Amino acid sequence: MAQKKLITMTPKELSRYEVIKRLLKKEINGTQVAKQIGLCVRQVKNIKARVIKEGVKGVINKNRGKPGNRRMSKAKIDKIKLIVKKKYYDFGPTFAAEKLDECHGIEISNEKLRRLMTKWNLWKPKPRKKNKEYRSWRQRKEYYGEMIQFDGSYHNWLEQRDGIIESCLLASIDDATGKITRLRFVHDEGTIPVFTFWKEYVEKHGKPSSIYLDRHSTYKQNQKSVFDDPNCLTQFQRAMERDLDIRIIHAYSPQAKGRAERLFKTLQDRLIKEMRLAGVSTIKEANKFVKENFIPKFNAKFSVLPQKKGNLHKSLTKFETAHLDKIFSIYNTRVVNNDFTIRFKGKYFQLSKTQPILVLRKVGVQIEERINGQIFISLRNKYLNYTLLPARPEKIKTKIIAKGKIRYSWKPPADHPWRRGFIDSKKKVKQTVSVN
Repeated sequence: MAQKKLITMTPKELSRYEVIKRLLKKEINGTQVAKQIGLCVRQVKNIKARVIKEGVKGVINKNRGKPGNRRMSKAKIDKIKLIVKKKYYDFGPTFAAEKLDECHGIEISNEKLRRLMTKWNLWKPKPRKKNKEYRSWRQRKEYYGEMIQFDGSYHNWLEQRDGIIESCLLASIDDATGKITRLRFVHDEGTIPVFTFWKEYVEKHGKPSSIYLDRHSTYKQNQKSVFDDPNCLTQFQRAMERDLDIRIIHAYSPQAKGRAERLFKTLQDRLIKEMRLAGVSTIKEANKFVKENFIPKFNAKFSVLPQKKGNLHKSLTKFETAHLDKIFSIYNTRVVNNDFTIRFKGKYFQLSKTQPILVLRKVGVQIEERINGQIFISLRNKYLNYTLLPARPEKIKTKIIAKGKIRYSWKPPADHPWRRGFIDSKKKVKQTVSVN
């Protein structure tokens, strides 16, 4: 008895065989078969001929079990392995594939490189996230400039090539298009660095309709007593809302401004490695690199088209342009002393005798600390004339050192006036006893 041969077929091939059988029975024509199984008429004719000749095996793909014609050669894989291990050992598969194509002219798909890097222990597949909290998707704004998301991120951006462990990157991204509108490396997220960032921003792009940011102390008063007081503003709120008429929106969670948070996650991967490859080692070089190289390349790859055409950035008025340095200044209030001096940050400023306005003692004046460090003192919108006094001489502090403790051996006698009260009390006690 002849031994039966087992044929393995996929559900797709079984379905295709049933259709071909109907074609052989002339229940349907070749055009109908081609539409049913998603092939052209010529391929259907070839399969029909093979089924007539070989039977059910005719529908099985002839390349099954054979190596693919477009498979990557071992020499190419070894070359990729050498390059990746040397230069892109900490890159993600997608970014590494881009760099192989851009810098070395080697084309490889992201998934193929992902499998290879996993095999070489250069990439660990991420586990699937468990959604512990429900969050709904927020639709993008319709126009460019309608809302700008802004934030700062402390990180080891230059990998200590400048000797600094951690620096801060200020970033703004348009909500409608996902375009990076500005990046700037600074030492901290204080008022002066933020003012410098936004002064240059509005000079180049204009004023956005709104800015979406977190509740950092630079942007929001967080003390409980003034938390929701609309009249108690930070320097940033005063400059943006009151002076430039830009709406400030504060997020209640990092997920609310997710576009900015995801941007920093991408930058902490791509930007750091791009600056390493470019040999960037100082903050000045980094600011030049992101402006001239990184931002245009990033926006060309990741930005999207807005829902509606248009730019909602507002141009600066003539008044705002003329007073921009004043707007982006830190305001403080001080009192004029009796000798017409003002103390500010440990320095003394002597008001001149001649002033554009009457200045009285004990009157409150406004001090404007500009971005460039200049100090302006004003009273009722008039700038006062002053000179900076030299530092006051320090007082001589003499330290007295005792040589040792002096012990007195003198002891007051029994009839000393200090002891009279004690002696008199004893006598009274004796007299009282004798009477009884």
